[in-house]
Amino acid sequence: MDKLLIEGGRRLSGEVAISGAKNAALPILCASLLSAEPLQLRNVPRLRDVATMLRLLEQMGVQVRREGDCEVVLDSRNLDTPIAPYDMVKTMRASILVLGPLLARHGEARVSLPGGCAIGARPVEQHIRGLQAMGAEIQVEHGYIHARIADGRRRLQGSRIVTDMVTVTGTENLMMAAVLADGETTIENAAREPEVVDLADCLVSMGARISGAGSDRIRIHGVERLHGASHSVMADRIETGTYLCAAAATGGNIRLTRTSASHLDAVVDKLLDAGCEIVAEREAIRLAAPRRLKAVSVRTSPYPAFPTDMQAQFMAVNCVAEGSAVMRETIFENRFMHAVELIRLGADIRIDASNAMVTGVERLQGATVMATDLRASASLVIAGLVAEGETLIDRIYHLDRGYERIEEKLEQLGAVVRRIR
Repeated sequence: MDKLLIEGGRRLSGEVAISGAKNAALPILCASLLSAEPLQLRNVPRLRDVATMLRLLEQMGVQVRREGDCEVVLDSRNLDTPIAPYDMVKTMRASILVLGPLLARHGEARVSLPGGCAIGARPVEQHIRGLQAMGAEIQVEHGYIHARIADGRRRLQGSRIVTDMVTVTGTENLMMAAVLADGETTIENAAREPEVVDLADCLVSMGARISGAGSDRIRIHGVERLHGASHSVMADRIETGTYLCAAAATGGNIRLTRTSASHLDAVVDKLLDAGCEIVAEREAIRLAAPRRLKAVSVRTSPYPAFPTDMQAQFMAVNCVAEGSAVMRETIFENRFMHAVELIRLGADIRIDASNAMVTGVERLQGATVMATDLRASASLVIAGLVAEGETLIDRIYHLDRGYERIEEKLEQLGAVVRRIR
């Protein structure tokens, strides 16, 4: 199993390009199931989760063709196996995103329940209830969701759907199902994340009729069919935020290209409060940080508030900042597991239910730590970059799920990082 060895104590400086967004690419890959014509995608990141999704689609009969480093062409005209088996779904919860498109186009789908998640429960009830409101008959048995269009109808039926909670994958699944439904569907309490908007933009380029994406009320007018299209996946705002935090923690000076600050307002505001200087360009961001930051409290909430996917990285920043800060996690109930590993590096962190009190220390010390999930892994990388001596991070397969060529990009910024086996 691969590990990452980091020699800490170096300020990050220089320029690096940001990859396409994992959380946008995965639902957009699933959108290819909605049309019998090819979907050409650009800026698709080379990540473990993307590779898993492509294998799942191929298993269903989708023809996948890589063109260059970041382009993928998907052709699902020969889709013949509307099944997502457990051995694929267990490695990536986003596999549930095939449920809506399969049901809408194929009329039937059999998708394994995702199972447990290291950072807490992510229930799929919202997906199921929304599809039932559109006329799907759904049975959950033997660990699988078996869905089909009810009463011999040819298409799902438009409906008004009000979700009990804000769910990104739920919004995406229901939106994809609704684009081929008969009539109008309205999703109330919809997720507002930029990745939802990027999916909607891709679907519109395929002929869907969608309005309101990016708000809490999305309206979809179903169409008979979708056609092929070409779409470029948005930049990864979480990767962008992670490198900003890494530079901030090390007192660095960096420029990130092929990205934008437009979807990172909450993160940028907190970095400014911490003492960083940030300049937003049209397709780039510059950050310069002082030698030591000020500790800043954060509270995670759905977009456009501070993202839960940046909580761990900002905790690492606060570990070496001046003063104390409270970090409150409101999205997932088990997302402080990285705190125990940060403490191994010398961090001063106290956990009380969904709150973490972080008091900055002068320095961290390198040690062997273990990654527990994707964003926890990123926090340990940031801590390792500022720690004295060497930090060895085990189980970095989590990193490969969401960060493309992370050691190469960090080396471009002056870090000493080595992958060992």
